[in-house]
Amino acid sequence: MTQELAQIDWSRPWYDAVRPAWQALGLEGEEFAGAFNRQAAQRALRNHRDLPITFVPQESLPEGMAYEEFISATGNVPTRENLHDFFNGLVWQTFPLIKRELNALQAAQIEAAGGSKARGPARDAATIFDENAALLVVRASSAGRELVDELRAHCWDAALFEKRAMFGPDAQLWLFGHALMEKLVAPRKAITAHVRVVFAPDDYFGFDAGARRAWIDGTVAQTLRAEGLSTSSFTPLPVLGVPGWWPGQDQAFYLDTSVFRPKRTS
Repeated sequence: MTQELAQIDWSRPWYDAVRPAWQALGLEGEEFAGAFNRQAAQRALRNHRDLPITFVPQESLPEGMAYEEFISATGNVPTRENLHDFFNGLVWQTFPLIKRELNALQAAQIEAAGGSKARGPARDAATIFDENAALLVVRASSAGRELVDELRAHCWDAALFEKRAMFGPDAQLWLFGHALMEKLVAPRKAITAHVRVVFAPDDYFGFDAGARRAWIDGTVAQTLRAEGLSTSSFTPLPVLGVPGWWPGQDQAFYLDTSVFRPKRTS
């Protein structure tokens, strides 16, 4: 596992969200689940049933029981020694309120289905969020709303090239999905996130990074609790297209329709 962790380039901007959680682990040869448990205890992480979050071996998951159902019932998160579950643990440390609400939503859907393995739209959306979501925090202004409209319309040149100066001062992408983070260990231009837009007041952009994470965690969790989730909540965004996240982002970069695809009209 040490070799796998060594592949991660922590200087990449797409790891900004979870980098502090990684630094807090202080791994020195131990298995990362133990470090996760130490941090979870220090932060008093709980699931939606107020059970302590504990990272346990994958073998602890009973045969035939859904992963999400097990976390809901016990607070135990089955964890393997691989990059996928490593990033999942970092997200639990970074956005614990969002993770809690996603698990509550998934568990409720499983219960409503009476144990059926069939997935409904809400559970599908929660899985997509958990695995591949990114949170685009945009200033609640006319310019911010125009940027979001252009992204949703796949007007890539207008949103990502012409409005590139908005990224940082008025728009920020925070990765959430642990599978997305794992894929970006070996970055490719085609890697695409399912983006959920979060409009933020002016005050947010004056916060330090820690306060921004806390604001995102609380705000998004509250929205999920109040409104639920559906697959229509997302819009695609090729991650390496975020201004400043990859070299060579000239206008031609965004005209590559194999990656920056036009919006379907049917």
